[in-house]
Amino acid sequence: MKTIENQLKTAKSALKSIAKANKFDLLHAIANTLLHNSQAIQEANQLDLNAMDPSDPKYDRLVLNEQRIRELAKSIQHVANLPDPTNQVLSSKKLMNGLLIEKKSVPLGVVGVIYESRPNVTVDVAALCIQSGNVCVLRGGTDAWHTNSILVNLIQKELKNQNLEAGIVQLLPTDRDLVEELLTATKYVDIIIPRGSQTLINFVREHAKVPVIETGAGVCHTYVEQSADLEKAAKIVANAKISRPSVCNALDTILVDKVVAKDFLTTLSPYFEKHNVEILADEASYRYLEAMQYPLLSKAQKADFGREFLDLKCSIALVDSMMDALNHIATFSSKHSECIVSTDQDKISQFMQEVDAAAVYANASTRFTDGGEFGLGAEIGISTQKLHARGPFALEKLVTEKWFVIGDGQIR
Repeated sequence: MKTIENQLKTAKSALKSIAKANKFDLLHAIANTLLHNSQAIQEANQLDLNAMDPSDPKYDRLVLNEQRIRELAKSIQHVANLPDPTNQVLSSKKLMNGLLIEKKSVPLGVVGVIYESRPNVTVDVAALCIQSGNVCVLRGGTDAWHTNSILVNLIQKELKNQNLEAGIVQLLPTDRDLVEELLTATKYVDIIIPRGSQTLINFVREHAKVPVIETGAGVCHTYVEQSADLEKAAKIVANAKISRPSVCNALDTILVDKVVAKDFLTTLSPYFEKHNVEILADEASYRYLEAMQYPLLSKAQKADFGREFLDLKCSIALVDSMMDALNHIATFSSKHSECIVSTDQDKISQFMQEVDAAAVYANASTRFTDGGEFGLGAEIGISTQKLHARGPFALEKLVTEKWFVIGDGQIR
């Protein structure tokens, strides 16, 4: 019977090796090898793209072109220049009995990451784990197998060039029956991080015995409050929906105060129509958009609210007040990223205090919820839970705590 136990054993033993690494040199070497092998990476990526329908919302997330490879290399270099989050003294005190007690940051250990068709995650996770002294075992999706394979092979080549164990970064088979073995490998794996659809996250949560840190699906709202600058609001909404619709920080639902709905939708429509955005509208907004002859329009169903579209689609609902908007968000949000567009400072303050989400915005696109954009280098994902990490799950959170107690013969 096929098993991944040997790979997991190798990962556990590689912890000693990563502890000896010159992380700065290693990460810069990995960045350089990606750049030098850009053409080979793109050729492997094309094999994966050939097997996917270009109309699939996941297609864009799968693409690794020359520009994206350059961005990946730049991200690795950025991570290499960030402070090492390990071995930091978090607290230090000397007790009356002479014991010196210090709390320090240490690596999590073996980090298992399960993700779908995002080969950039392979590189981001590897870089973040190396810089934080962790080992990673990666279970990517079948859709990205060829791309992930060449990326991990290149990383392992540089590990060996630095006289380090290749087991520091490993790619696991995509066989579905092996996922549960990873999720229950408490002897070898210290943490599991799922990144992908809500279906994937729910499966991991239900089957894992290894502790889990969720990086949740994004159901992101933008609320256009009646005092908003409507041209600014239209540009924010358009950017949040159009700039890269297949990612978790993209806009899914627009909430608009009824008193400005007609003017706002008139201002927004040209942006959406230019990019063929399909609108699923509630009854009130449907009437306005139908009168404007918006071409890609249908009536929203209940399931279209609280839905992550990952495509050039969004839902719209009109609200009577900010309280209605807050209630709608509380009902349908995935607690990822939520935005208000307004010039009323009291309402902005109330919105940002009351909305329960990892990131709340005033007058800016939700597309900024990203480890790189937040100055964190890269990210493993956006955590929507409240324990250990929330928001961009990056380098600073890939550590845990350890107590160091130094005595001189004290007994209790």
